[in-house]
Amino acid sequence: MTDLRHILPERMLSSLSELLAQRTGLNFPEERWSDLERGISAAAHASGEANVAAYVHQLLSAPLTHHQTKILATHLTVGETYFFRDGKSFELLEQYALPALIRSRRDRGRRLRIWSAGCCTGEEPYSIAMLLDRLLSGHERWDITLLATDINPQFLRKGADGVYGDWSFRDTPAWIKERYFKEVRQGYFEIHPRIKKMVMFSYLNLADDVYPSLSNNIHAMDLILCRNVLMYFAAAQAAKIAGNLHRALVDDGGLLVSPAEASNTLLAQFAPAHFFSGAAIYRKAAPATPPSAGAEYSGPAFTAASPATWETIPAAEEIPPFFPPPGTQQPDVLAPTIKPPTAPPDGADALCVTARLCADQGRLAEAAGWCEQAIATDRLNPQSHYLLATIRQELGQADAAEQSLKRALYLAPDFVLAHFTLGNLRLSQGRREEAGRYFGNALTLLQRRPCHETVMESDGLTAGRLENIIRSVLDTPDASRRNASPERSSI
Repeated sequence: MTDLRHILPERMLSSLSELLAQRTGLNFPEERWSDLERGISAAAHASGEANVAAYVHQLLSAPLTHHQTKILATHLTVGETYFFRDGKSFELLEQYALPALIRSRRDRGRRLRIWSAGCCTGEEPYSIAMLLDRLLSGHERWDITLLATDINPQFLRKGADGVYGDWSFRDTPAWIKERYFKEVRQGYFEIHPRIKKMVMFSYLNLADDVYPSLSNNIHAMDLILCRNVLMYFAAAQAAKIAGNLHRALVDDGGLLVSPAEASNTLLAQFAPAHFFSGAAIYRKAAPATPPSAGAEYSGPAFTAASPATWETIPAAEEIPPFFPPPGTQQPDVLAPTIKPPTAPPDGADALCVTARLCADQGRLAEAAGWCEQAIATDRLNPQSHYLLATIRQELGQADAAEQSLKRALYLAPDFVLAHFTLGNLRLSQGRREEAGRYFGNALTLLQRRPCHETVMESDGLTAGRLENIIRSVLDTPDASRRNASPERSSI
């Protein structure tokens, strides 16, 4: 039934909901148009526009700018989370998923890559960081990437600040607050600096096709948490995002979703879900046949697992081998299955393709080796130097990465991504002023190009999209904090 209380014409609301679905992925069907009106009224006020209809007309009449997208995301997304929300999921992580990953990585570089997609105000990634701190206490020199992304800049700002009120601790054990937080004012608590620096916050619109990519560090993930996120997208958009998440995982990597999002239809590219005490995790199986094209799925957004599946949740000792109980023999299930060719590929370009394949699977040392062969074949190819730089940066070899980036820029001074990556490198070192210069160089070069032109070595990223990403990086608070590999000790 039509809601007669709408202050905007139905045709305008329909067009606006379509625009938001396409540009941000946010889904506002007709039954949520009242929510849409409330949010868009707040966005209009924040933009200095008293006439809501005029503001909507402005949004519909031209492509959304980065600034407009940020304002819309701020007022149309709802942050509802708290530490260790959905205890069954964190029980699965603590007892099975993370111990399995730690065992498999202990003798293979001690690297863990985890992504909280749709991190809201940061409670989820910090909860993971606290779990890792407990599980890795006493282990030295682990290289942990714990990436937290969201479309709402205010959420990211709060997460980077790391200060939370009592409401964020509901249903959280008291000892968590006592061990990992310090009261900074009445009713507000700041997370311990050692936990805070484990998490890197970054702007990402999941609806954009800018991931996976080496350029934004979203690739070769061992574990992705995307909980209570996909349900807010329209079916086609949710399927496209599911495909991107699949590609961002290493083979046999895991995707943790909320119980309401457990859908073997929408997530058909993954192996069927494993259920444990009400939590659902999907696995990216090694490719044997081409996966079904999830982006073409247009049916119901979620065809959940049947109730019978939930009634037969395996006991701890019956959990599938992907996440065996601690103390059992750990099969090498997380080992990548795509191997580089036994004979060297022919030519620098083919060598770089092989290097990318290895890098996408997290085999960075092998990838660096193929890059070095590509450079030996053609020392004047800036793309080879750039690819080697991104791999060296992932390996924690900042000085070597800088040298490779500067070689790439010597060979191609207008190499936009090399300027951008040097900016990110300077941010990781806390040298924000220098980072700003490199980002400024990149923006100057981008402004000379059509918005829809594809940027070299960007995996299909357009000039307009990269410009938005750079401006988001510059706007993100505390952007200089990167993941580190400190020695772990108990607080």
